[in-house]
Amino acid sequence: MIASMTGFAAAARESAQGSLAVELKTVNHRYLEFQTRVPEEIRPLEPAMREAVAGHLTRGKVDCRITFTPASAAQRSLVPDDAAMAALREAGARVLERFPDARALSVAEILHWPGVLSESTLSPDRVKEDVMALLGQALGELDQTREREGAKLEKVLRDRLASMSVLVTQAAPLMPGAVKAFQEKLAAKIAEAAASPSDERVHQEIVLYASRIDVDEEIARLGTHITEFKRVLDKGGACGKRLDFLCQELNREANTLGSKSVANEMTRISVELKVLIEQMREQVQNIE
Repeated sequence: MIASMTGFAAAARESAQGSLAVELKTVNHRYLEFQTRVPEEIRPLEPAMREAVAGHLTRGKVDCRITFTPASAAQRSLVPDDAAMAALREAGARVLERFPDARALSVAEILHWPGVLSESTLSPDRVKEDVMALLGQALGELDQTREREGAKLEKVLRDRLASMSVLVTQAAPLMPGAVKAFQEKLAAKIAEAAASPSDERVHQEIVLYASRIDVDEEIARLGTHITEFKRVLDKGGACGKRLDFLCQELNREANTLGSKSVANEMTRISVELKVLIEQMREQVQNIE
C-alpha cells in the first residue's frame, strides 16, 4: 500500500504519578523532519524517539508532543523522605554554626523543601519505558491513519490514469486525418492558383508537414509513463518521489502534444491531459 504523509495519532497512559500522553501530527515534507515539544526532564529521550520514528516513516514533517499531568495532591505521598531531611538538617546546622542568629526552618518550610515530600515529577530513567511504549502505540495508529488516507489517494490517482488512457487512445488516430486534411487543402490552393507543381514537390511538402506535427513518440511515451505509474502504485511503499518525477514527465509530453497540435481535438486532449496531470501532482505531494 501507499501511505499519505498527513496523519494524526495519540496515546495516553495513567499511573500513580500522573497522566502521560503522546500526540503525533504529520504533514507533507520533502524529507523526514522530526520536531518535539516535550518536558525538559525527558528531553534526553529524543534520540531514541527519533530512531523509533525513522523506523516507521521515510518522509514527512513530524510534530511530537508529550505532556505530563501530575496526579492530584490528595494522591501524593505525604511521608517525608528521611535522606532529604537528614541532608537538610546537616545543611541547616552548618549554616547556624556560621550564623548563630539565623532563624531555624519551620515544619511547613521543611515539608515544602524540594525533595522532602515525594512529588510527581518526571525522570528519564523512570519513564523511558512508558514514553517509548506510548510512542510505539501512537506510531502504530499513525501508520494505519496514513495508510487509510493513502488508499484514498491511490483511488484518485487510478481514476485520473484511466481518464488519461482514454484521452491517449483518442489522440492516436488524429494524425492521419490531419495529414489528409493538409493534403486536400494544399491541393485546393494549388488548383486555385492554377499552378502545376510536380507531384514530387507536393509529396515533399506533405512529408515535411507530417514530420512537423508527428506526435507518435509523445503518445507512445505517454502510454509508457501511464503504465509505469500504475506499476509503481501496484508496488506500493514509499513511492512519492518516483510518482512526482513521473508526473513531471507526463506533463512534458502533454505540453509537447499541445505545441504540435494542428487540430482543435488534439488541443482539447492536450489541455485535458494537463488538467488531469496537475490534479495528480497535487495528490502525489502528500504521498510518502
